[in-house]
Amino acid sequence: MKLALFFINFLLFPFDIDINCLNCSYQNSFSVLLITETKGWVHDSIESGIDLIVDIGDKKNFNVYHSDDSKVITTENLKEFNSIIFLNTTGDILNNYEQKVMENFIKNGKGFVGVHAASDTEYEWQWYGDLVGAYFMNHSGIIDRKIFTVDNTNIMTEHLNQEWNIVDEWYNFKYISDNINVLLKLDETYYEGGEHPHNQPVTWYQEYDGGRSFYTALGHAKEVFKDERFIELLEKGILYASDEDY
Repeated sequence: MKLALFFINFLLFPFDIDINCLNCSYQNSFSVLLITETKGWVHDSIESGIDLIVDIGDKKNFNVYHSDDSKVITTENLKEFNSIIFLNTTGDILNNYEQKVMENFIKNGKGFVGVHAASDTEYEWQWYGDLVGAYFMNHSGIIDRKIFTVDNTNIMTEHLNQEWNIVDEWYNFKYISDNINVLLKLDETYYEGGEHPHNQPVTWYQEYDGGRSFYTALGHAKEVFKDERFIELLEKGILYASDEDY
């Protein structure tokens, strides 16, 4: 099976730096690039996130290419992708060339998805902070919290109740962009340690610099990637960023 996937991968796209495809098929209609490189904290939920994104790809007919090394972000490689997903990346992972390639990718109408620690990445590159929509500051423990769905008429959140609970780690942000469209938030009056009273965003989307961006702060705990509400949310976020029907 691995050999067959190798040949499908080779025949589908001629990359200048090889990227591993986790589910390539001629039946799939588009491709995403999943990056999990870390230069800081390494989340043990990364594998759970990879498995989920592959499952979503199988369901919605898209190829998932994966790398834990940002060297695959080249002009030639990115021609083949609708969107880039940063899954629990941390730290300063991109060099100047890779940053420029990524900027051009978005400016050419492509998309970005950030999961959880994607906001704990590239603090010295403000363009990226605006692409994600926020920069991480600190977090709570792993606790059960109530989430408020800001707009459940939006197609990305129409499957969610107005209020719902989930167990995860919760982020405070040192910077939040004014451009984001918030889908989910916490009310920090419900727990100690919050630093955004009455308005702590958890998930959002935006059009940015010619492209599209979706981010969710959920995704620290492995169990989140098995929660059907989160699965559908992430599925729709990927399709939104990839400019595909959802």
